[in-house]
Amino acid sequence: MPGIFISLEGPDGSGKSSLTQVLVPKIRAYLNREVIQTREPGGSPLAEDIRQLILDTSHQEMDPKTEALLMAASRRQHLVETILPKLEAGAVVVSDRYVDSSLAYQGAGRQLGLEVVWSINHFAIQSFMPDLTLYLDIDAQAGLNRIASKNGRGVRDRLELEDIHFHNRVRQGYHSLIARDPNRFIVIDASQELNQVADLAWQAVRERLAELRN
Repeated sequence: MPGIFISLEGPDGSGKSSLTQVLVPKIRAYLNREVIQTREPGGSPLAEDIRQLILDTSHQEMDPKTEALLMAASRRQHLVETILPKLEAGAVVVSDRYVDSSLAYQGAGRQLGLEVVWSINHFAIQSFMPDLTLYLDIDAQAGLNRIASKNGRGVRDRLELEDIHFHNRVRQGYHSLIARDPNRFIVIDASQELNQVADLAWQAVRERLAELRN
C-alpha cells in the first residue's frame, strides 16, 4: 500500500491540533505502519525557522504578499524534506494545515485572491495535494473565544491577532475551496465536543483508508 497524505484544515480555534493527537494513534493501530504527525507552517528545521518569522507578533509591518511567499517557501521545504520522503517510504503523513490554509488565509483573509495565491503555491508544491482533507468548521468568533479560554495569558500569534472580519473571510475562503473540490474534503462540525469530532473524523478517515486499500 503506498503512502497516504491526510491534511487537517480549519479556522483558528477549530481544534485541529487536538484532533491530530487523537487520530494519529488510531491510524497507526489500524494500519500497523508508520504514521507521521507534522504541521504547517513548519514541519522541517528550515520550515520551522520560517514559521517563526511569519507568526512573530513583532513583524506587524509584514506585507501580505511577503507573508504569502514565506508560507509557500516554508511549504516547499516541508514537502521535499518531510512529506515526500515519508510517503515514498510508505508512511501515512498527517499534517496540521497544508496549501488550503494559504488559499484561505492569504487568498481570502488577506484578500490577495485565491487564484493569485494558488499560482504561488502551485509552483511550490507542483500540484501535489492530499488524499483526504478533514475540514473542521467553526464560527470564527467561537474559534477565537476558544483560543482565549484555553490561554489564560491571552497570547496569540500574528495571524490570530487579526480582527474578526479577517477571520470571517478565512472561513468563507475555506467554504469556497470545499465547493471546488468536494470529493477531497470531509466537513465536520467543530463546535461539538472533541470526542464527538474525533468519532466523526475517525469514521471518515477509516472509510477513505478502506477505499485506498482497495
